[in-house]
Amino acid sequence: MSMPVTTTFTIEGYKIKEYKGIVRGIIVRSPTIAQGFLGGLKNIVGGQIGAYTEMCEQARQQAYDRLLAHAREQGANAIVGLRYDASEVVSKGSATEVLCYGTAVVIEPE
Repeated sequence: MSMPVTTTFTIEGYKIKEYKGIVRGIIVRSPTIAQGFLGGLKNIVGGQIGAYTEMCEQARQQAYDRLLAHAREQGANAIVGLRYDASEVVSKGSATEVLCYGTAVVIEPE
């Protein structure tokens, strides 16, 4: 079942009936050996690091999926105010934390 998610604090055509609170999805990822090797080569020659881009996109998707699960656990049927944040959690870039968060709400048509 699809859940409406938006970066804004309203969803057109719906009213917020109930606020369930802040929900989040968090994932900590490190590159695979292959991603690390390819990323290291790109650091030397320059250019886009596709292996790292793929790793980051996977981490964002996993954090988003966890956010949706957390919202459903709270009894929400939508999320407003979606945001992402990322930070390095181990020195020298060996692991990245991706946090996806927002406000879980119950909406109904206006």
